[in-house]
Amino acid sequence: MPEVFAGSSEAALSSWLVQAGDRIEVGTPLAEIETEKANVEYAAETAGIIGTTLVVPGDSVSVGAPILVLLQIGEAHSEIQPFLDALNNDRPTPVSATDEKADSIEVSHHADVKTTSDQRLFASPIARRIARDAKIDLNRLRGTGPAGRITRRDVESSMAARPMHTASVVAQSTEPGQPATGDQVSYEEIPHSGMRRAIARRLTESKSTVPHFYLTAECRVDELFAVRARINETSTTRISINDLIVKAVAGAFVEVPEANVTWTDSAMLRHSAVDISIAVATQDGLYTPVVRELETLTISALSQQITELATRAKERRLRQDELEGGSFCVTNLGMYGTLQFSAILNPPQSGILAVGAATQQPVVTDGALSIARVMRFTLSVDHRAIDGAMAATWLAAFTKRIENPLSLLV
Repeated sequence: MPEVFAGSSEAALSSWLVQAGDRIEVGTPLAEIETEKANVEYAAETAGIIGTTLVVPGDSVSVGAPILVLLQIGEAHSEIQPFLDALNNDRPTPVSATDEKADSIEVSHHADVKTTSDQRLFASPIARRIARDAKIDLNRLRGTGPAGRITRRDVESSMAARPMHTASVVAQSTEPGQPATGDQVSYEEIPHSGMRRAIARRLTESKSTVPHFYLTAECRVDELFAVRARINETSTTRISINDLIVKAVAGAFVEVPEANVTWTDSAMLRHSAVDISIAVATQDGLYTPVVRELETLTISALSQQITELATRAKERRLRQDELEGGSFCVTNLGMYGTLQFSAILNPPQSGILAVGAATQQPVVTDGALSIARVMRFTLSVDHRAIDGAMAATWLAAFTKRIENPLSLLV
């Protein structure tokens, strides 16, 4: 299993995109992998013929373990059988000529083996962990994996077949001498996905180790909406308000390049290009694909890239490189009616802009009261990398572009 993301210890194989006998070239998509951060396609790094796949979709695999055997042209499938036997017996794989010929790209890590009185029970590591958390006896399950191996899907299917738990909540009576009353509360146990565990871990790490501070700006956006409407009257690409906001972010970094930095323990990294992550909510979790070199893109090109990345994120078809890098992120909950919120930084990025909803409210202009459409933007900043004055300067540059949107078109 490849280390799809730095620091990953394991990943789950969602689906195979090849099968035994397929001839592949460098770059051929092999599998869809669910990492702790996202689902991505994994492409072949070597050409050859698929000998056999050894991981059942849904299984979790330790980084560095084999998951697929790739044969060179002319090699026979029988040449890899000793390697497979060693895996099934949970023994270290001997170094031999056979092993040198079989290029192991991917497979479930040696199956967890549990010994019972009459058989050796094979179960994948994630199946064993989920079963332990859910208090499921693996001896009662029938494995659907290779050689009857119990997989994550076997355990989850068993969980789905169980009735919901019912707990009794006892409330003490407030009247002396009166018996306590009990209420039945039902709930369903939903195992954490690898992505959900990673989100919890990374956000906890971010809030506890990165010194956040926050700046909020209120911007009048009537002209922003008007410009967007005029663009869409003639453009073949439909432009969203979020597209214009992202373009304003890029313009602010061009004006204040000192803010386009990320922190490392040994040095500050100042980035020459404006690469921005765009938060995309999906059923699987939050994806943050990166739009690169934003300062060079027109509004139409920017909009097309964001739309394409968001679509592929929801279809779980993002590539590994599309989720890496970027110094900043934009997250928009305004479309759900949220007026204002503070987002948590996604290290190593140094900033994230939280976008609220556009609402009509009273405003004062030159001493006169009027009604205007207003949006709130909250900037979360890593204080190690960006000081307060610089963050305020960047936010002012962003606000100027939002309130004067024609500047985004030149």
